[in-house]
Amino acid sequence: MTEPRIGVLDYGSGNLHSACRALEAAGAQVRLGSRADEFAGADALVVPGVGAFAACMSGLRSIGGDDLVRDWVDSGRKLLGICVGHQVLFAHGVERGEHADGIGIFPGTVERLTARRLPHMGWNTVETPAQAGVFEGLGDRRFYFVHSYGVHATDAGGVASVPADARITWCEHEEDRFIAAVQWGSVTSTQFHPEKSGAAGAQLLRHWLLS
Repeated sequence: MTEPRIGVLDYGSGNLHSACRALEAAGAQVRLGSRADEFAGADALVVPGVGAFAACMSGLRSIGGDDLVRDWVDSGRKLLGICVGHQVLFAHGVERGEHADGIGIFPGTVERLTARRLPHMGWNTVETPAQAGVFEGLGDRRFYFVHSYGVHATDAGGVASVPADARITWCEHEEDRFIAAVQWGSVTSTQFHPEKSGAAGAQLLRHWLLS
C-alpha cells in the first residue's frame, strides 16, 4: 500500500516537528513547506498551530496560507487542523480583547473558556458523535489538551459555530462544554493535540490518513 503524501504547513507557528514525526509514525510521507506549489502532489494538508489566534492568523496571511487553506478545502482535498490550526478555521477569534478574523471555513467564534481554572491543560475524555469517523473505537479514550480558548455551540451573537451537517466531538472542562473536534466534508480539526495523545492520538491519525 502506498504511503499517503501529507503536507504540513509551516507559517512560523510551533509544534511542527512533533506533528511531522507523529504523522510519519502513523504511516505518512510528510513534506513540510510554506508554499502551495510545495504541496502539489500531496494527498492532504495539515495546519498545526500553537500560541495566540491573531498571531497565527498574521503568520498565515504573511505566506498566503489563509488563501491556500480556503482553496484546498474548496477543492475537496483532505485537511487536518490541530489546536490553533483548528481554531483559525473558524470565522473569528477574540483573545485578550483583540478581535481577529479567521479563515472562515466554519462560521463560529473562538473565545475564552468560562472555566475557573485555565489553561485547560492535560488529559481529558471526549464525547464523540454517533457516526464516529476518525474517532471509531476511541470514544472512551483520553486526549491531550493545552488551551484557554475554544468554541462553544453558538457564539455571543447566537450564530451556530459549525454547519448543520458537521459531526462535532465535545469536551467538558469544569462546567464548560466546548468543541473538541469537527468533521465536515474533507475537513477534520481537533482542539487537542493528537501528536501528544499517545496511542489514542496515533490511532486517530491513522484513521484520518485512511479516511
